Amino acid sequence: MANPKYAVSDKPVPVAELVATLSDGTKVKRRFPRMRACNEKDEKGKLCAGHLKRWYFFGDEVKQKFGPEAEVYRCEHCKTLYLPHPEEEPRSGTLCY
Repeated sequence: MANPKYAVSDKPVPVAELVATLSDGTKVKRRFPRMRACNEKDEKGKLCAGHLKRWYFFGDEVKQKFGPEAEVYRCEHCKTLYLPHPEEEPRSGTLCY
């Protein structure tokens, strides 16, 4: 019997699409809107779920592929890189109040 506490959704679960793989094997994915945690799975199929943090110190290969001022996020656990979703507002710049 289904647990009535949780609602069943008919919406598909969004998937972060793989954009590229760097020469060292690091995966580069595109985030879906409002994505905050990594959705990479390990060899056993376990979800990483590491927090995505803004990453400023990327190497030359990332600069060549995505530009020197690219908005890049990196998983704190598995180090997978994520690019922002094209429909989201850029988070570069200063805060305005």
